[in-house]
Amino acid sequence: MSKYICKCGEKKELHKVSMVVIDDKVRVEEALCQCGEYMEEEDQSFSGFPTLIRTEPTLNKKIS
Repeated sequence: MSKYICKCGEKKELHKVSMVVIDDKVRVEEALCQCGEYMEEEDQSFSGFPTLIRTEPTLNKKIS
């Protein structure tokens, strides 16, 4: 679920989105506001993928 907000103040919550290239920018097709502008995603904090440390005992054994 993504939350979108327009400059005019309107908000939308979208569950399924279609990303398309419009005017050389990647836009969400369903995020078109009634005022004619495309909405921006409200929360854009992507901190990357988590780092996983594998702790299985078989990873510590060296093969000779």
